[in-house]
Amino acid sequence: MAFQRIVSRPLKNGTIVQMHPFHISLEGMEKVMLCRDDEDYDHLQKSFYLGAWKNDCRVISEIAMSNHGHIAVLAPGMPSAQKVGEFIKKHHSQYLSWKYNERGILSRSDICVKYLDNNWYVRNALAYIPRNTADTGMRVEDYRWSSYRGMFSGGRCQGGVYRVADLPRRDREAIFHTHEDLSSVPWVLNADYGIEPASACDWQYLESAFDNDQAFFLKTIGSVNPSEMQQMLVLSGREKHADAEMLAVITRLADKWYGKTVIELSPEQKSYLLPYLYRSYRTTIPQLSRCLQLPRDTVASLLPRRRPVQHSGDCGQ
Repeated sequence: MAFQRIVSRPLKNGTIVQMHPFHISLEGMEKVMLCRDDEDYDHLQKSFYLGAWKNDCRVISEIAMSNHGHIAVLAPGMPSAQKVGEFIKKHHSQYLSWKYNERGILSRSDICVKYLDNNWYVRNALAYIPRNTADTGMRVEDYRWSSYRGMFSGGRCQGGVYRVADLPRRDREAIFHTHEDLSSVPWVLNADYGIEPASACDWQYLESAFDNDQAFFLKTIGSVNPSEMQQMLVLSGREKHADAEMLAVITRLADKWYGKTVIELSPEQKSYLLPYLYRSYRTTIPQLSRCLQLPRDTVASLLPRRRPVQHSGDCGQ
């Protein structure tokens, strides 16, 4: 059966509606750490599922990283998908503030929601999410904080121990840091009270996107271009800064990272700043050249090449 990008799924009240695929990214800005230990990773991962459940969406795939997170969802429309992203940021920010007694930890974190408007875009986004594991130096199948192990499992939760719906209300509230009513969720937890993805993800949708062929899924993970997908799913939605604004950003970073002004930065220090600026902000080689007072060819040589974007999607759909 051919893959159907737009599918029908029931809402919490049982109403059947059409669902559309979206990608949501949560990026740490200015060296923000979203996760500092296992407890933080666990909370961010649970925030993905809480945000989707609260807003009548379904998680397709997700991954929690130290300073960013990615989640693909099925949603009735863009407003619902945006609410998922807003909930994740707010819920995890409140948790970090409570745990570390620091305010405004995620005030400069960035949420971007992209509508996946064709089959190519869906498949590559779903492959790009687990592909982020490569940043840790680990194999995709060994990374703990993603939904990968729930894929092509037939919906079986091999490590499942507790059904969330069966837990006492106070236990659910303590485990998920929420007062949301979770008495009807189908989720299953493992012995460490972590979510088993097969019980919480729409794994049928992901498997269908890859023609129910795990080898096809693995091949796409191995061949997806991470720079291209990062540009399409994360960077292209950011606001472009004027030179004066970008210089102010660089000035703050230079002071925060090195205790120096931009002019005082050494070439080596500028080389460390460049990839971060290029990844975290919507900027260009000419702009970085002007603001950091470096030759354009030097800037270009220190940055990963971005391929032309041909399937950008539309954040407004």
